[in-house]
Amino acid sequence: MPDREFRNVLCIRADNMGDVLMASPAIRALKESFGSRITLLTSKAGSLISPYLDCIDDTIVFNLPWVQSTGCESDALIALAADIKNRKFDAAIIFTVYSQSALPAATLAFMAGIPMRVAYARENPYQLLTNWVVDPEPYEQIRHQVERDLNLVAQLGALPANDHLRLQINAAEETSFLQKMESLGIDAGQPYLIFHPGVSDKKREYPTEYWVEAGRLVAEKYKIPILITGSEPEKTLAETIANGIAKSATSVGAISMAGIFSVGEFACLIDKALCVVSVNTGTIHIAAAMQTPVAVLYAQTNPQHTPWKSPHRILPYSVSKHLNSLNVIIKYVTDRLYAEDIPTPTPAHILLALDGLIG
Repeated sequence: MPDREFRNVLCIRADNMGDVLMASPAIRALKESFGSRITLLTSKAGSLISPYLDCIDDTIVFNLPWVQSTGCESDALIALAADIKNRKFDAAIIFTVYSQSALPAATLAFMAGIPMRVAYARENPYQLLTNWVVDPEPYEQIRHQVERDLNLVAQLGALPANDHLRLQINAAEETSFLQKMESLGIDAGQPYLIFHPGVSDKKREYPTEYWVEAGRLVAEKYKIPILITGSEPEKTLAETIANGIAKSATSVGAISMAGIFSVGEFACLIDKALCVVSVNTGTIHIAAAMQTPVAVLYAQTNPQHTPWKSPHRILPYSVSKHLNSLNVIIKYVTDRLYAEDIPTPTPAHILLALDGLIG
Protein backbone atom coordinates (compact mmCIF):
# COMPACT_ATOMS: atom_id res chain seq x y z
CA MET A 1 0.00 0.00 0.00
CA PRO A 2 1.28 3.52 -0.72
CA ASP A 3 2.95 5.26 2.21
CA ARG A 4 0.73 8.32 1.71
CA GLU A 5 -2.17 6.37 3.19
CA PHE A 6 -0.39 6.37 6.54
CA ARG A 7 1.03 9.88 6.91
CA ASN A 8 -1.32 10.77 9.77
CA VAL A 9 -2.44 7.73 11.76
CA LEU A 10 -4.74 7.33 14.76
CA CYS A 11 -3.96 4.28 16.93
CA ILE A 12 -6.71 3.31 19.36
CA ARG A 13 -5.80 1.30 22.47
CA ALA A 14 -8.36 2.24 25.05
CA ASP A 15 -7.24 0.19 28.05
CA ASN A 16 -4.46 0.39 30.63
CA MET A 17 -0.77 1.27 30.68
CA GLY A 18 0.42 -2.31 30.12
CA ASP A 19 -1.89 -2.72 27.12
CA VAL A 20 -0.47 0.40 25.49
CA LEU A 21 3.09 -0.75 26.16
CA MET A 22 2.38 -4.15 24.58
CA ALA A 23 0.94 -2.41 21.49
CA SER A 24 4.03 -0.22 21.13
CA PRO A 25 6.10 -2.57 18.90
CA ALA A 26 3.21 -2.58 16.40
CA ILE A 27 2.85 1.20 16.63
CA ARG A 28 6.60 1.53 16.13
CA ALA A 29 6.32 -0.72 13.06
CA LEU A 30 3.86 1.76 11.50
CA LYS A 31 6.20 4.69 12.15
CA GLU A 32 9.30 2.86 10.88
CA SER A 33 7.61 1.39 7.80
CA PHE A 34 5.62 4.40 6.63
CA GLY A 35 7.10 7.42 8.44
CA SER A 36 3.70 7.98 10.03
CA ARG A 37 2.80 10.70 12.48
CA ILE A 38 1.12 8.69 15.24
CA THR A 39 -1.62 9.91 17.56
CA LEU A 40 -2.73 7.54 20.33
CA LEU A 41 -6.31 7.52 21.61
CA THR A 42 -6.28 5.91 25.03
CA SER A 43 -7.67 6.09 28.54
CA LYS A 44 -6.31 8.29 31.31
CA ALA A 45 -4.58 5.21 32.73
CA GLY A 46 -3.12 4.25 29.36
CA SER A 47 -1.88 7.77 28.69
CA LEU A 48 0.57 7.60 31.61
CA ILE A 49 3.03 5.55 29.54
CA SER A 50 2.75 7.38 26.19
CA PRO A 51 5.33 10.12 26.99
CA TYR A 52 7.95 7.36 27.23
CA LEU A 53 7.16 5.77 23.86
CA ASP A 54 9.17 7.42 21.09
CA CYS A 55 6.80 6.05 18.45
CA ILE A 56 3.92 8.27 19.67
CA ASP A 57 3.74 11.92 18.60
CA ASP A 58 0.50 12.98 20.30
CA THR A 59 -2.06 11.51 22.70
CA ILE A 60 -5.83 11.98 22.97
CA VAL A 61 -6.98 11.05 26.48
CA PHE A 62 -10.56 9.85 26.75
CA ASN A 63 -12.19 7.15 28.87
CA LEU A 64 -14.30 5.42 26.24
CA PRO A 65 -17.58 3.89 27.47
CA TRP A 66 -16.93 0.40 26.04
CA VAL A 67 -13.94 -0.24 28.31
CA GLN A 68 -13.83 -0.29 32.11
CA SER A 69 -13.88 3.32 33.24
CA THR A 70 -15.90 5.87 35.15
CA GLY A 71 -18.06 6.37 32.06
CA CYS A 72 -18.80 9.36 29.86
CA GLU A 73 -21.75 11.33 28.53
CA SER A 74 -22.97 10.78 24.95
CA ASP A 75 -22.40 14.46 24.16
CA ALA A 76 -18.73 14.09 25.10
CA LEU A 77 -18.39 11.13 22.73
CA ILE A 78 -19.95 13.12 19.89
CA ALA A 79 -17.53 15.97 20.64
CA LEU A 80 -14.65 13.49 20.54
CA ALA A 81 -15.73 12.30 17.09
CA ALA A 82 -15.77 15.92 15.90
CA ASP A 83 -12.30 16.54 17.33
CA ILE A 84 -10.95 13.43 15.60
CA LYS A 85 -12.56 14.51 12.33
CA ASN A 86 -10.84 17.90 12.51
CA ARG A 87 -7.45 16.19 12.80
CA LYS A 88 -7.91 14.64 9.32
CA PHE A 89 -6.40 11.23 9.98
CA ASP A 90 -5.57 9.02 7.01
CA ALA A 91 -6.10 5.75 8.90
CA ALA A 92 -7.28 4.36 12.23
CA ILE A 93 -5.66 1.20 13.62
CA ILE A 94 -7.71 -0.36 16.42
CA PHE A 95 -5.89 -2.66 18.85
CA THR A 96 -7.92 -5.07 20.99
CA VAL A 97 -7.56 -8.13 23.16
CA TYR A 98 -9.42 -11.13 21.68
CA SER A 99 -12.31 -10.84 24.15
CA GLN A 100 -13.11 -7.28 23.03
CA SER A 101 -15.04 -6.05 20.03
CA ALA A 102 -13.33 -3.46 17.84
CA LEU A 103 -16.62 -2.29 16.37
CA PRO A 104 -17.46 0.49 18.88
CA ALA A 105 -14.08 2.11 18.13
CA ALA A 106 -14.62 1.45 14.42
CA THR A 107 -17.96 3.26 14.66
CA LEU A 108 -16.22 6.24 16.26
CA ALA A 109 -13.61 6.28 13.46
CA PHE A 110 -16.40 5.96 10.86
CA MET A 111 -18.27 8.91 12.40
CA ALA A 112 -15.03 10.90 12.31
CA GLY A 113 -14.68 10.27 8.59
CA ILE A 114 -11.35 8.43 8.75
CA PRO A 115 -11.03 6.83 5.30
CA MET A 116 -9.10 3.69 6.34
CA ARG A 117 -10.18 1.69 9.41
CA VAL A 118 -8.25 -1.44 10.38
CA ALA A 119 -9.04 -4.00 13.09
CA TYR A 120 -9.68 -7.59 13.99
CA ALA A 121 -13.32 -8.62 13.95
CA ARG A 122 -15.11 -11.92 14.42
CA GLU A 123 -18.37 -10.81 12.81
CA ASN A 124 -18.71 -9.11 9.42
CA PRO A 125 -18.13 -5.38 10.07
CA TYR A 126 -19.49 -4.29 6.67
CA GLN A 127 -18.78 -0.55 6.25
CA LEU A 128 -17.32 -0.01 9.71
CA LEU A 129 -13.95 -1.45 8.68
CA THR A 130 -12.24 -0.91 5.35
CA ASN A 131 -9.57 -3.49 6.25
CA TRP A 132 -11.17 -6.40 8.06
CA VAL A 133 -8.70 -8.84 9.61
CA VAL A 134 -10.63 -11.99 10.53
CA ASP A 135 -9.98 -12.81 14.19
CA PRO A 136 -8.98 -16.46 14.75
CA GLU A 137 -8.49 -16.00 18.49
CA PRO A 138 -9.13 -17.67 20.80
CA TYR A 139 -10.96 -20.47 18.98
CA GLU A 140 -8.21 -21.48 16.55
CA GLN A 141 -5.11 -20.12 18.31
CA ILE A 142 -3.95 -17.81 21.09
CA ARG A 143 -0.96 -15.54 20.56
CA HIS A 144 0.85 -13.24 22.90
CA GLN A 145 -0.71 -9.78 22.82
CA VAL A 146 2.43 -8.30 21.25
CA GLU A 147 2.27 -10.90 18.46
CA ARG A 148 -1.44 -10.25 17.97
CA ASP A 149 -0.86 -6.51 17.54
CA LEU A 150 2.17 -7.00 15.27
CA ASN A 151 0.17 -9.34 13.06
CA LEU A 152 -2.55 -6.71 12.66
CA VAL A 153 -0.18 -4.05 11.28
CA ALA A 154 1.71 -6.66 9.24
CA GLN A 155 -1.48 -6.98 7.16
CA LEU A 156 -0.68 -3.43 6.01
CA GLY A 157 2.98 -4.20 5.33
CA ALA A 158 4.31 -2.66 8.56
CA LEU A 159 7.20 -4.56 10.16
CA PRO A 160 9.38 -3.42 13.08
CA ALA A 161 13.16 -3.40 13.02
CA ASN A 162 13.02 -4.67 16.61
CA ASP A 163 9.95 -6.12 18.29
CA HIS A 164 11.08 -5.73 21.92
CA LEU A 165 9.31 -3.44 24.36
CA ARG A 166 11.30 -0.30 25.10
CA LEU A 167 10.91 2.93 27.04
CA GLN A 168 12.69 6.25 26.60
CA ILE A 169 13.36 7.95 29.93
CA ASN A 170 14.47 11.57 29.94
CA ALA A 171 17.57 12.73 31.83
CA ALA A 172 15.54 14.94 34.17
CA GLU A 173 13.57 11.98 35.52
CA GLU A 174 16.73 9.89 35.86
CA THR A 175 18.17 12.69 38.00
CA SER A 176 15.01 13.14 40.08
CA PHE A 177 14.86 9.36 40.63
CA LEU A 178 18.40 9.36 42.07
CA GLN A 179 17.60 12.38 44.24
CA LYS A 180 14.49 10.70 45.68
CA MET A 181 16.43 7.50 46.40
CA GLU A 182 19.13 9.50 48.18
CA SER A 183 16.55 11.37 50.25
CA LEU A 184 15.17 8.00 51.38
CA GLY A 185 18.63 6.80 52.35
CA ILE A 186 18.83 4.19 49.58
CA ASP A 187 21.88 3.76 47.38
CA ALA A 188 20.53 3.10 43.87
CA GLY A 189 23.88 1.56 42.97
CA GLN A 190 23.49 -1.24 45.55
CA PRO A 191 21.31 -4.36 44.97
CA TYR A 192 17.64 -4.25 45.93
CA LEU A 193 14.47 -6.19 45.12
CA ILE A 194 11.02 -4.84 44.28
CA PHE A 195 7.70 -6.25 45.48
CA HIS A 196 4.69 -4.84 43.59
CA PRO A 197 1.44 -6.09 45.19
CA GLY A 198 -1.22 -3.66 43.91
CA VAL A 199 -3.82 -4.61 41.29
CA SER A 200 -6.80 -2.88 39.69
CA ASP A 201 -8.71 -6.17 39.39
CA LYS A 202 -9.61 -8.22 42.48
CA LYS A 203 -9.13 -11.45 40.51
CA ARG A 204 -5.38 -10.81 40.43
CA GLU A 205 -4.85 -10.18 44.14
CA TYR A 206 -2.19 -12.09 46.07
CA PRO A 207 -2.78 -12.42 49.83
CA THR A 208 -1.15 -9.75 51.98
CA GLU A 209 0.08 -12.28 54.54
CA TYR A 210 1.83 -14.20 51.74
CA TRP A 211 3.63 -11.03 50.64
CA VAL A 212 4.86 -10.55 54.21
CA GLU A 213 6.07 -14.14 54.54
CA ALA A 214 7.73 -14.02 51.12
CA GLY A 215 9.49 -10.83 52.19
CA ARG A 216 10.77 -12.52 55.34
CA LEU A 217 12.16 -15.49 53.37
CA VAL A 218 13.73 -13.30 50.70
CA ALA A 219 15.23 -10.80 53.17
CA GLU A 220 16.80 -13.55 55.26
CA LYS A 221 18.29 -15.31 52.25
CA TYR A 222 19.46 -12.38 50.10
CA LYS A 223 20.00 -9.77 52.83
CA ILE A 224 19.21 -6.84 50.57
CA PRO A 225 16.45 -4.21 50.84
CA ILE A 226 12.96 -4.95 49.54
CA LEU A 227 11.15 -1.94 48.11
CA ILE A 228 7.34 -2.17 48.13
CA THR A 229 5.96 -0.16 45.22
CA GLY A 230 2.53 0.97 44.10
CA SER A 231 0.37 3.94 43.23
CA GLU A 232 -0.83 6.60 45.66
CA PRO A 233 -4.10 4.70 46.43
CA GLU A 234 -2.00 1.59 47.20
CA LYS A 235 0.07 3.27 49.95
CA THR A 236 -1.80 1.56 52.79
CA LEU A 237 -1.26 -1.88 51.26
CA ALA A 238 2.44 -1.18 50.63
CA GLU A 239 2.98 0.14 54.16
CA THR A 240 1.19 -2.85 55.70
CA ILE A 241 3.44 -5.26 53.80
CA ALA A 242 6.62 -3.27 54.52
CA ASN A 243 5.81 -3.08 58.25
CA GLY A 244 5.00 -6.78 58.35
CA ILE A 245 8.30 -7.71 56.72
CA ALA A 246 10.23 -5.36 59.02
CA LYS A 247 8.73 -7.06 62.09
CA SER A 248 9.41 -10.59 60.86
CA ALA A 249 12.77 -10.31 59.07
CA THR A 250 15.92 -10.52 61.17
CA SER A 251 18.47 -9.11 58.71
CA VAL A 252 17.18 -6.26 56.56
CA GLY A 253 13.85 -4.57 56.27
CA ALA A 254 11.43 -3.38 53.64
CA ILE A 255 10.50 0.15 52.62
CA SER A 256 7.17 1.35 51.25
CA MET A 257 7.65 3.50 48.15
CA ALA A 258 4.06 3.66 46.94
CA GLY A 259 3.02 6.97 45.43
CA ILE A 260 6.55 8.38 45.37
CA PHE A 261 7.63 8.04 41.74
CA SER A 262 6.47 9.26 38.34
CA VAL A 263 6.17 6.58 35.65
CA GLY A 264 9.61 7.49 34.29
CA GLU A 265 11.19 7.40 37.74
CA PHE A 266 9.47 4.08 38.41
CA ALA A 267 11.00 2.69 35.21
CA CYS A 268 14.42 3.83 36.48
CA LEU A 269 13.73 2.07 39.79
CA ILE A 270 12.88 -1.15 37.95
CA ASP A 271 15.86 -0.79 35.62
CA LYS A 272 18.32 -0.78 38.53
CA ALA A 273 16.56 -3.53 40.54
CA LEU A 274 18.07 -6.97 40.87
CA CYS A 275 14.64 -8.51 40.29
CA VAL A 276 10.92 -7.69 40.54
CA VAL A 277 8.15 -9.77 42.11
CA SER A 278 4.76 -8.57 40.91
CA VAL A 279 1.18 -9.50 40.27
CA ASN A 280 0.07 -9.40 36.63
CA THR A 281 -0.10 -5.67 35.95
CA GLY A 282 1.66 -2.99 33.92
CA THR A 283 4.74 -3.30 36.14
CA ILE A 284 5.72 -6.61 34.53
CA HIS A 285 5.69 -5.01 31.07
CA ILE A 286 7.84 -2.11 32.29
CA ALA A 287 10.23 -4.74 33.67
CA ALA A 288 10.24 -6.44 30.25
CA ALA A 289 11.04 -3.12 28.58
CA MET A 290 13.97 -2.59 30.97
CA GLN A 291 15.05 -6.27 30.68
CA THR A 292 14.84 -6.66 34.47
CA PRO A 293 14.06 -10.22 35.64
CA VAL A 294 10.53 -10.56 37.00
CA ALA A 295 8.65 -13.27 38.91
CA VAL A 296 4.96 -12.91 38.07
CA LEU A 297 2.16 -14.02 40.38
CA TYR A 298 -0.10 -14.75 37.43
CA ALA A 299 -3.82 -15.14 38.08
CA GLN A 300 -5.26 -17.18 35.22
CA THR A 301 -7.35 -14.51 33.52
CA ASN A 302 -5.61 -14.08 30.15
CA PRO A 303 -2.75 -16.19 28.72
CA GLN A 304 -1.64 -13.40 26.34
CA HIS A 305 -0.09 -11.00 28.81
CA THR A 306 3.07 -12.65 30.12
CA PRO A 307 6.37 -10.69 29.98
CA TRP A 308 7.57 -10.32 26.38
CA LYS A 309 11.09 -11.46 25.44
CA SER A 310 12.65 -10.84 28.85
CA PRO A 311 13.84 -12.97 31.79
CA HIS A 312 10.89 -14.13 33.86
CA ARG A 313 9.23 -16.89 35.86
CA ILE A 314 5.46 -17.39 35.86
CA LEU A 315 3.74 -18.52 39.08
CA PRO A 316 0.18 -19.29 37.92
CA TYR A 317 -2.89 -19.74 40.11
CA SER A 318 -6.61 -20.18 39.56
CA VAL A 319 -9.16 -17.42 39.97
CA SER A 320 -12.00 -18.04 42.43
CA LYS A 321 -15.03 -19.18 40.45
CA HIS A 322 -17.27 -16.45 41.86
CA LEU A 323 -14.92 -13.85 40.33
CA ASN A 324 -14.86 -15.35 36.83
CA SER A 325 -15.88 -13.08 33.96
CA LEU A 326 -19.34 -13.28 32.41
CA ASN A 327 -17.79 -12.67 28.97
CA VAL A 328 -18.48 -15.88 27.04
CA ILE A 329 -15.17 -15.67 25.14
CA ILE A 330 -13.20 -15.45 28.37
CA LYS A 331 -15.34 -18.28 29.75
CA TYR A 332 -14.41 -20.41 26.72
CA VAL A 333 -10.69 -19.85 27.38
CA THR A 334 -11.13 -20.49 31.11
CA ASP A 335 -12.97 -23.78 30.49
CA ARG A 336 -10.46 -24.87 27.87
CA LEU A 337 -7.12 -23.79 29.36
CA TYR A 338 -7.80 -23.33 33.05
CA ALA A 339 -10.00 -26.29 33.93
CA GLU A 340 -7.41 -27.66 36.37
CA ASP A 341 -7.48 -25.93 39.74
CA ILE A 342 -4.06 -24.47 40.54
CA PRO A 343 -3.53 -23.39 44.16
CA THR A 344 -2.14 -19.98 45.03
CA PRO A 345 1.69 -20.03 44.97
CA THR A 346 3.27 -20.06 48.40
CA PRO A 347 6.01 -17.69 49.56
CA ALA A 348 8.42 -20.62 49.17
CA HIS A 349 7.50 -20.72 45.46
CA ILE A 350 8.43 -17.03 45.17
CA LEU A 351 11.81 -17.69 46.77
CA LEU A 352 12.41 -20.60 44.37
CA ALA A 353 11.52 -18.39 41.39
CA LEU A 354 13.99 -15.74 42.56
CA ASP A 355 16.66 -18.39 42.95
CA GLY A 356 16.11 -19.34 39.32
CA LEU A 357 16.23 -15.73 38.12
CA ILE A 358 19.11 -14.32 40.14
CA GLY A 359 20.84 -17.34 41.70
